[in-house]
Amino acid sequence: MQAYERKQLLERVERDGATVGADIPETITVQGEAIDLRTFVFEIKRRETVPAGERDRVEQAKKNLRRERNDRLEAIEEEDISRAEGEDLAQSIIGIDRALNALESLGPTDLEREQKAQQAADRKRWMSFLKQALGDDDAGSRGGR
Repeated sequence: MQAYERKQLLERVERDGATVGADIPETITVQGEAIDLRTFVFEIKRRETVPAGERDRVEQAKKNLRRERNDRLEAIEEEDISRAEGEDLAQSIIGIDRALNALESLGPTDLEREQKAQQAADRKRWMSFLKQALGDDDAGSRGGR
């Protein structure tokens, strides 16, 4: 592969929006193990939140996907590969990025729920404080009369 071809592939992989319209690969080999990536991602995304028992599995999957992405990117950058191999690697990296985006989008849902719960708890504490403060003021003014 020529240097300019390598550069084009790297730019395509790193481009913002590269994953738009990209498909999550059906299966992918990560560290020598074949994974049904599309099924896994859709299974996890189907739920509103990731159950506590699945969080570790999802976090480990994201970690492994990031590592595999970096390995494939490094292969494009440094290995002596053909243009076709480079294209395949670039397409697989974009697919991995698509899967990572889908898995990463699970986090904010939990954060939003936690934020709402925190705001509700804050309101409850504030109302309790106001009731106590107003109650103490009323008792203090009555006692002074």
